[in-house]
Amino acid sequence: MTDSIVYIDRSSVREGKLDELKAAMAELVDFVETNEPEILSYNVYFSADGERMTVMHTHADSTTLEQHMEVAGSEFPPIGAFITLESIDVYGQLREDLVQQLQAKASTLGTGRVVVHDLFQGFDRVIGD
Repeated sequence: MTDSIVYIDRSSVREGKLDELKAAMAELVDFVETNEPEILSYNVYFSADGERMTVMHTHADSTTLEQHMEVAGSEFPPIGAFITLESIDVYGQLREDLVQQLQAKASTLGTGRVVVHDLFQGFDRVIGD
């Protein structure tokens, strides 16, 4: 079995805010890379039309997601001016207090929902740089 966590959030981009959002997300990615060395990956994707953004990060276990919420949590609210967060999906087991933190993030940044998907069966392979 695996303890890994995959986090995916999806947002709509507010009209006319794509360039500001891209700049803010570039800063956030730099912040996370500098301050959270335990995160395995942290990636931001935009749809071809620039109307949607998806953020995906992977963690070896729930501890690094908890740390991410603590370390980067104060960086999230300003991004709310550029997006409406629609959903957060987390794959893996989380403590209830972490789920509540994610629900607070979803409420702060939009009208999003949080769904935790429990692992049935699987394995992880770590791929080096």
